[in-house]
Amino acid sequence: MDLVGPLEKSARGHQYILVIVDYTSRYPEAIPLRKANAKNIAKELVQVFSRVGIPREILTDQGTPLISRIMKELCQLFNIHALKTSVYHPQTDGLVERFNRTLKGMLRKVVSRDGRDWDLLLPYLLFAVREVLQSSTGFSPFEILYGRHPRGIVDILRETWEEQVAQGTNLVQHVEQMRERMARIAPLVHEHMKQAQDAQKRHYDKKAVAREFNKGDRVMVLVPTTESRLLAQWQGPYEILDKVSPVNYRVSQPNRRKKEAILHINLLKRWRDREACLVAVGDPMVSWQPPEQTVMISSDRTPEQAEEARSLVERSEDVFSSLPGRTQDIEHDIATEPGVTIRVKSYRIPQAKRESIRVENQENA
Repeated sequence: MDLVGPLEKSARGHQYILVIVDYTSRYPEAIPLRKANAKNIAKELVQVFSRVGIPREILTDQGTPLISRIMKELCQLFNIHALKTSVYHPQTDGLVERFNRTLKGMLRKVVSRDGRDWDLLLPYLLFAVREVLQSSTGFSPFEILYGRHPRGIVDILRETWEEQVAQGTNLVQHVEQMRERMARIAPLVHEHMKQAQDAQKRHYDKKAVAREFNKGDRVMVLVPTTESRLLAQWQGPYEILDKVSPVNYRVSQPNRRKKEAILHINLLKRWRDREACLVAVGDPMVSWQPPEQTVMISSDRTPEQAEEARSLVERSEDVFSSLPGRTQDIEHDIATEPGVTIRVKSYRIPQAKRESIRVENQENA
């Protein structure tokens, strides 16, 4: 479950869309809302429950309306287990996120003339999605939920052309047919979903690298910037407090408003302490050392890679050095206009460099 918006306000005052997708059938719901508050969301959820039944679990992100007190009370009332995604990691609820992208793309195409009627078009778009065959299940969401093929526009045209006459079926026969169809569909759906998930896993594992952190490890965290939610930067280092799940960790963030946060491993990278590279003042007395001692080889390399790098350094000892140097082989002149002041916009110092700059300033002082 997720919220889309704010969108352009419709003629009826709707600005948001409450999106719900069933993970088994892929059956979607998209409900227009005037305000994205917990009261409206709870009201619409009850309406959905009255049509399709009460779920056992609901997965949402950590948006304020979705984890509010009203939503917690609603879940307690209906005995629903509320699941939350990791912060800044929408991939946890990837099914809903993909449907959000599909729905917004469809809306952009159909509201080009008048964008204030998008809420009236939602039922038609939903019907189109619900009757389409899903590659992961092998059936349409409508057919899995209701046990029958939806009668759509194409079916009406075919009936008109063929001049078919609808045949009546009594209630008992209809119920028996429904049960038979559902019993036949269920194992096929599970088989198709397993095959699709296995294929997705193989595709993901081609580039995935298994990582793990231990309690006390220092890590950098990828978080959105204060200027834009679309931009992100690495901040830290922060300390790992404990491992919550195979992919989630509780991280201490003392300099942020929320002192602790549960973060997905994809938002973390290991912090490696580096020797501070300070600018030398004056002419330092430098004694020659073998190149394999002045050049540091990362501990992440395998023994074979480290030996290969060490051999390369030995063959090119006049090139590799950890000490800063100067070349006169090439020069670059910057031409400036006389009387014109060049101003450079100030920018924040990256978090990773603040400590080394502070140490350098103290030593120079």
